[in-house]
Amino acid sequence: MPDEPAPGQAESTHAWDTNAAFWDEGMGEGNSWHLQLIWPDTERLLGLQPGAHLLDVGCGNGLTCRRVALAGVNVTGIDVSGPMIERARARTTGDAAVDARITYRQVDATDEAAWRALGEHQFDAACANMVLMDVAEIAPLYRALPHLLRPGAPFVASVQHPAFNGSHAIHVDETEESSAGQVTRKYVKVRGYLADVISYGQAIFGQPVPQPYFHRSIQSLLTPAFEAGLVLDGLVEPAFVPGKTGYWGDLDGVPPVLIVRMRVPA
Repeated sequence: MPDEPAPGQAESTHAWDTNAAFWDEGMGEGNSWHLQLIWPDTERLLGLQPGAHLLDVGCGNGLTCRRVALAGVNVTGIDVSGPMIERARARTTGDAAVDARITYRQVDATDEAAWRALGEHQFDAACANMVLMDVAEIAPLYRALPHLLRPGAPFVASVQHPAFNGSHAIHVDETEESSAGQVTRKYVKVRGYLADVISYGQAIFGQPVPQPYFHRSIQSLLTPAFEAGLVLDGLVEPAFVPGKTGYWGDLDGVPPVLIVRMRVPA
């Protein structure tokens, strides 16, 4: 039988079901966060080759699935939201051979049994692009990965940077005097970083309902993976080019995203 949803997961699923159409229309084939910050390093860390089989955890509207399928990669896209899976299926590439490389499945990310049912050592790599902060319990996925992935295969996950991006991090502007006159600088002020808490926000401003975010410190994010036998062998903290992309571009040297690569030991 399927595991009971982890506390808070039902609320998260409801939010994504409700926001699916709005999010799909706003995200399309990728926004600046995905195209500039997340995908370049994720693609490099995955090191996918044509013919490989990728597990895309929290695939959303399928933008990563389509991108890797166009490069000759087979991909299984998993999402907890039925309406989001419907949106992904509706966004075909128009190339029958490419679309045949993509399979979509609705799976609750907190259900370890459902993960294991995907098959033993079926995947050459897995990714979770800006997903784990939307999942109420991440240990079931970590425990399933050694079963799902072939030995030595990478799992690449990106999240809002636990130290700098979340309800515990407040953006402030400060004006100071300099030889050139008054200068305004932007900062992130952090409090309560170590507390694992649930807050509410918007993936895209204006979405119909807010969604719960499950904030985890870096140690809370990684410790369950280590307990499941995964090893960390890659880490990137990407930031926008200063002054180029909205508010985060004005926060020189402050990364809004953390990307990690873990492996199932060979």
